[in-house]
Amino acid sequence: MPRHRQPTLKRALVHPDANPPVRPTVRPPARPTVRPPDRLPSGFTLIEILVVITVIAILAGLVSPMIFRNVGDAKVTAARSQIETFGLALDTYYLHNDYYPSTAQGLAALVVQPTGAEAPRNWRGPYLKRAVPVDPWGTPYHYESPGAVNATSYDLVSYGRDGRPGGTGEDADLTSWEAAPR
Repeated sequence: MPRHRQPTLKRALVHPDANPPVRPTVRPPARPTVRPPDRLPSGFTLIEILVVITVIAILAGLVSPMIFRNVGDAKVTAARSQIETFGLALDTYYLHNDYYPSTAQGLAALVVQPTGAEAPRNWRGPYLKRAVPVDPWGTPYHYESPGAVNATSYDLVSYGRDGRPGGTGEDADLTSWEAAPR
């Protein structure tokens, strides 16, 4: 009797005639078959650009007057503030010397001690920390002592944006003797 070999466990599980297991194949997803258009958009049209420019121009026309009005108001406020600062310095000068600087000495007498015949007796300056500034429009302040309006003290004036006496709005004169409108 011929001897049969004992099947191994491996062989026992797989029949020799059996087909090997089939693995599912993974396919990439199908590409859409959309045909590209003849001409791709490459930028903005002229109409779109003109619409955007028009909107920007309208906004600038509405906003810029408000901004520039505030700049003018700020310059008027700065000039009034400087006139008040000069007034305090001139009053301190007066307390020390019993008179205000002459018109010839001008506002420079608040920074540098005047010399000559009209030299102050008890100058304790400088009465301003820095040199005398010009008004916010770039013109010097007009100082006169004794003043035409204030005969016992001084007149200090900024002639505004136009640099000439008189005017309205931002061109109006700013004086040391008139209170700021509230």
